[in-house]
Amino acid sequence: MKIIAFVVMATIFEAVGDAVMRIALKTPLTLQGRAGLFVLASLLLALYGLFLNLAPTDFARATGVYLASLFVAFQFVNYVFFKHVPSTGLLVGGSFMIAGATIIFFSK
Repeated sequence: MKIIAFVVMATIFEAVGDAVMRIALKTPLTLQGRAGLFVLASLLLALYGLFLNLAPTDFARATGVYLASLFVAFQFVNYVFFKHVPSTGLLVGGSFMIAGATIIFFSK
């Protein structure tokens, strides 16, 4: 189950890094504030790449878990950072992603 820990951490870093980058780009800030957010976003996105590639499994198997956890992380971060509530269609489609990831992960 170490793979799940690596992949979930990677998706958290990616989702939060993307949100921080979006804030840096779209929020009126001082130059120092914007630069600080760019540095933070860059660090988080670098950690995403590191954790995803350090996952102790082949990349094809990690991809299913990654996509499902990315869906969940993006919805959570979008709600926490931007107060965006996912639509019913988005949640239904995401449930198919999670089901597919489960099949990929547990199949041999």
